[in-house]
Amino acid sequence: MSIISLRVPEEELNIFKSYAKHNNTTLSEIIRTTMIEKIEAEYDLQVFADYEAEKAAGTLKTRPISELWKEIDL
Repeated sequence: MSIISLRVPEEELNIFKSYAKHNNTTLSEIIRTTMIEKIEAEYDLQVFADYEAEKAAGTLKTRPISELWKEIDL
């Protein structure tokens, strides 16, 4: 496992530590989880923006849900 060094003002560090303690977890886990959630949220927003752009441009390709069910054997 790798180590990342992060410089933050003491006041922010105290907030982070309090949040971790309140959630009964470690500071490392809070930072790791928060970063993953932020990356996932930005990815989701980009996927949605791409979808909306394709829809607006008339290039969105769709297919009936019944095809998906057959594809995954449901």
